Amino acid sequence: MANRFIYGYRTITRLLKKVYNLVVNRKKVYRIMKEKGYLCRVRPKKGPKLGKPYHVTDNKLDRDFQADKPMEKLVTDITYLYFGNCRLYLSSIMDLYNREIVAYTISECQDTDFVLDTLNQLELPQGLLLHSDQGSVYTSKAYYQACTEKGITRSMSRKGTPADNACIEWFHSVLMSETFYLHKWRNLTKDSITEIVKNYIIFYNETRIQQKLNNQSPVEYRKLVA
Repeated sequence: MANRFIYGYRTITRLLKKVYNLVVNRKKVYRIMKEKGYLCRVRPKKGPKLGKPYHVTDNKLDRDFQADKPMEKLVTDITYLYFGNCRLYLSSIMDLYNREIVAYTISECQDTDFVLDTLNQLELPQGLLLHSDQGSVYTSKAYYQACTEKGITRSMSRKGTPADNACIEWFHSVLMSETFYLHKWRNLTKDSITEIVKNYIIFYNETRIQQKLNNQSPVEYRKLVA
């Protein structure tokens, strides 16, 4: 169980059962973690996204976050990574089949090329559903054309409704709360932030268990049901 990241108390409770066959009351785990200062920090809510919308589409995903096979439904979003007086941007794509992060990019610029770099990492089957919010990069002409050329069916959250994209919002929240908000690292550089995110995504995909995946990690779940 040793790692540089920390679970929330609910996940720790399940992990104690899975690894050590210990059944411990969730409230007791919460109390102990609170006393030791091990509780996750909560990520602040993001501000409104600016930019004129061009190619907006309907919410075809409609909060149906279950998928029957890999690369059937993907969700994507952007979050901020602060260091000093500067900030970086993280673009992530998650496969809803097993909640695995299948592509990501870190950049100093939040532009269309940034999200296209993330998208172009993947070989995508025709007709898959790709859900995002209505941020200007996702409604841009270039992003619309790229999705059309790749045979992607686009889906978008309703304005001001992050719950429509809850899974990727949750991932970015736990990334921040289990790394930067927890450790309060100082004097971070772009390279060190990139390394932290890289290591966390490996940990998240290969090790971090999820209740929705029968207490398996995303990679474990994918291999078990393959």
